[in-house]
Amino acid sequence: MVGRAARVGHVARRVLRTGICLGVVICVALAAAGAQAENLPDALAKAYQTNPQLNAERARQRATDEGVPQALAGYRPQIVASLTAGLQAVRNLLPDNTVQSANLKPWTIGVTVTQTLFNGFKTANSVRVAELQVSSGREALRNVGQGVLLDAVTVYTNVLANQSLVSAQRSNVAFLRETLGITQKRLNAGDVTPTDTAQAEARLNRGLADLNAAEVALAISQATYTQVIGNTPTQLGLAETVDRYLPRNRDDAIGLAFQQHPAVMAAAFDVDVASTSIRVAESSLLPTITMQGSVSRSKQSDPTLGTFGTDQASIAGQLNQPIYDGGMAASQTRQAKEISAQSRLVLDQVRNQARTAAVGAWVANEGAKVAVSASESEVRAATVALQGVQREAAGGQRTTVDVLNSQQDLILAKARLIGAQRDRVIASYTLLSAIGRLDVKTLGLNTPDYLPEVHYHQVRDAWHGLRTPSGQ
Repeated sequence: MVGRAARVGHVARRVLRTGICLGVVICVALAAAGAQAENLPDALAKAYQTNPQLNAERARQRATDEGVPQALAGYRPQIVASLTAGLQAVRNLLPDNTVQSANLKPWTIGVTVTQTLFNGFKTANSVRVAELQVSSGREALRNVGQGVLLDAVTVYTNVLANQSLVSAQRSNVAFLRETLGITQKRLNAGDVTPTDTAQAEARLNRGLADLNAAEVALAISQATYTQVIGNTPTQLGLAETVDRYLPRNRDDAIGLAFQQHPAVMAAAFDVDVASTSIRVAESSLLPTITMQGSVSRSKQSDPTLGTFGTDQASIAGQLNQPIYDGGMAASQTRQAKEISAQSRLVLDQVRNQARTAAVGAWVANEGAKVAVSASESEVRAATVALQGVQREAAGGQRTTVDVLNSQQDLILAKARLIGAQRDRVIASYTLLSAIGRLDVKTLGLNTPDYLPEVHYHQVRDAWHGLRTPSGQ
């Protein structure tokens, strides 16, 4: 019995030494990685600059900006130049029964300028609608930016967690291989039964399957990282929470979500758009006053052959009052009113969703704190338990299977801790997004903030030009 206990203790000491060596190697590798690591703020800055979804939304917003100069065109004169030319054969029968004929080459050139003086306030309201659509679009852009940054946080922490899981599973497989080798030697010496060897082999195969699953998850998370961030992940630094930017309590979170979340603000602007669109529709029922001036010159255009050319200049005002258009304008007005009512209901719905998201994010963040604390306690307890089992195995009071079970408990506890730490970081950023503050300015990222108003002011008062401000 003493000899068997001594051999078991020898196994336990070798297993412990192997675990210590692997731990040292992992720590050294992590320290070396940390020296050249890409941190989370850098990854967020790259995603903010290069993410295709976000850049596509910025292009959409630039297109929305063009709605304002299009509406402002209603205030400006419309100038049209015309040129007509052709061939004309003329044969005139005169009173004295003589025939007068000629082959003419008539042409007319002219310029017409039309200025709208009053159109039932349609232009003014259309400009207001376009400006409100720009404001709504900016909030939609901000919302997409929040989503991209949150996606970047998620993929970053997923890669980081999966890298840690792969390292832990590789360490576990090495531990199990060593244990299986020692058990087989003991079987050959007659110290253990084939059952012990089968148990060690089964545990090794389980460890290999867990390692494969962790490597598959890591490969998938790395591909997703490349899609969102724009580059392949290599050495990632630790991800920290953003607790310093978060509200103090749940009520504050709900209040901030109502006031600052871009989805709520965009829906509020949409209500204003719909309300103003009613006045645009009603303008079709009001009179329109225009002023038109024109000049023209024509040659050989008189089929009587009485004149060779004509020069004309005119200026005239015109008043049009719709009487009945088949009910089109009335229907459009009723339609606009229904859309306005719909937009108000959508605003209420978005506010409710923002409230639910804020409460959910707050609860999830608080729950993540508890989960991390519990997982840390579990790892500490599992570590103490493993050390105790190893000492007892060295004294002959425990078997190799007991050591393996305790090691497995520790590996599972570490996996849960890694997942809880990942969820803790994501939960803090999710709460920051739920209150509408997940942006470059709040996070202090090392990248210029995209300012949509710059493009807006570049094109708002543009009277001409086909090129975009970027030169396209």
